[in-house]
Amino acid sequence: MTEIKEEAIVNENGLNFIEQEIKADLEAGKNGGRLNTRFPPEPNGYLHIGHAKAFIMDFGAAEKFGGTCNLRFDDTNPQKEDTEYVEAIKRDIHWLGFDWGDRLYYASDYFQQLFDLAKRMISEGKAYVDEQSSEEIAAQKGTPTEAGVNSPYRDRPVEENLDLFERMNKGEFDEGSMVLRAKIDMANSNMHFRDPIMYRIIKTPHWRTGEKWKVYPMYDFAHGQSDYFEGVTHSICTLEFVPHRPLYEYFVKELADDSYCPRQIEFNRLNLTYTVMSKRKLLQLVQENLVSGWDDPRMPTICGLRRRGYTPSSIKDFVNRIGYTKYEALNHIELLEHSVREDLNKTATRVSAVQNPVKLILTNYPEEKTEMMEMDNNPENPAEGTHQMPFSRELWIEREDFMENPPKKFFRMSPDKEVRLKGAYIVRCTGVRKDDEGNIEEIYATYDPETRSGLPGADRKVKGTLHWVSVPTAVKAEVRDYDRLFAVENPSAEEGDFREMLNPDSLVIRDNVMIEPWLAERAESGDHYQFQRLGYYTVDPDSTEGKLVFNKTIGLKDTWAKEMKKSGK
Repeated sequence: MTEIKEEAIVNENGLNFIEQEIKADLEAGKNGGRLNTRFPPEPNGYLHIGHAKAFIMDFGAAEKFGGTCNLRFDDTNPQKEDTEYVEAIKRDIHWLGFDWGDRLYYASDYFQQLFDLAKRMISEGKAYVDEQSSEEIAAQKGTPTEAGVNSPYRDRPVEENLDLFERMNKGEFDEGSMVLRAKIDMANSNMHFRDPIMYRIIKTPHWRTGEKWKVYPMYDFAHGQSDYFEGVTHSICTLEFVPHRPLYEYFVKELADDSYCPRQIEFNRLNLTYTVMSKRKLLQLVQENLVSGWDDPRMPTICGLRRRGYTPSSIKDFVNRIGYTKYEALNHIELLEHSVREDLNKTATRVSAVQNPVKLILTNYPEEKTEMMEMDNNPENPAEGTHQMPFSRELWIEREDFMENPPKKFFRMSPDKEVRLKGAYIVRCTGVRKDDEGNIEEIYATYDPETRSGLPGADRKVKGTLHWVSVPTAVKAEVRDYDRLFAVENPSAEEGDFREMLNPDSLVIRDNVMIEPWLAERAESGDHYQFQRLGYYTVDPDSTEGKLVFNKTIGLKDTWAKEMKKSGK
């Protein structure tokens, strides 16, 4: 497996390096001792778990140090944005337990201020209109070891630049025909300083401002200024923005002074095995129907994780375990699964479900008799109490729990061997009935009436315990058994089309699962359950009054805990 860093180093006060920087700034009285962070998503897709790591820091740091956190949508590209994404982002942030209060903003709130600043920079000789194509501009940028070449339009007169920029915004020119560039230094060792583009022409109407604007600011120009307009003190972002930081500071200093200036701090992105975090690739999966949508439970999106049954506390626990560092890492999905499993073990109600049923008939049990067996709702929390489950002569058990000729250490049901039916009796297999092709249709056994759970005979020990459901009262349900979306550990590092690396077995649908009636009567969308001996499952929103659908959230086997125990951690 790929080597990873399990935890980030924190200081003696339990603070990661970002929190240490914030604490130092506050103690030094910077920005008047004020803390204001922000989370600035683009409304061009759904948030994924990597975004969760970001806004857990943004909102969490504000909470920890008594500051505030803004939610600001970076809505500077109307060609890719949609209100569907805006509402989904709000919903996901709230689901994880954070709130921005009255601090909801949009980059489009500052379009006029940004436009006015751009005109001021043109007037001061710090920006110019370039008519070259994007390919020509890229070719003239040079390389990290070779200086770039000045644009032939770099020394236009100020009045001409102002006129062209105003006309660009009036829609007089085609998209791609002109851009506004900052006039900085085409020989700078930082490629981002080689006259970066500040504005481009986009004629698509904006979902908030309509057709008022025909030019839209680039991220590097809009972001820092928007931070300044809002009073943001700490702009926390991921490591790919490290080379952008000098440009962030260059543009911000067009507005800021010693009394107040936003500061950018970077941390490592969340990369996860067996998935991709590229929003572009996730969009491809959705658009090409390779998944059922943004909320497909195999997706790393927050809405997909929610639908699968992951919980806010488990996601926060995972992010806390991997921490925040200044180096990139690939995190094992097993650690995320471990966090989910730990949380659901404490909270999920235990129920009985048989996913591959075969009939077990207790030949010495009265045909018309039904008993109610008492089942613990959660042995991890006795306060959750118990519920009743009907027991009868005919039961469903897992087909895999029976073998006619078992290996030596097979402790489930086999001929003339005893096992306990969970919460009920010890039974002994006496035979089977097969169809013409040799497939087992029924298993026969006798039960020992002295061994019912709760009676003195229940103390008799047998090695195997099976879960079961009564045939007369069982309710049929559908289970969607999910596995990793990709068949390779790090699809982003592999050569070739990432879509060809998809796991063909990432979804198996079982439409003949038998569940106990107590579960069928009370299950509601989003509820979490542990199916005894099978795993953790969540009720899917596709469920209807006549058909329950469950998503497999996670299995019971904890490979991460096993590896950590083996390594002595």
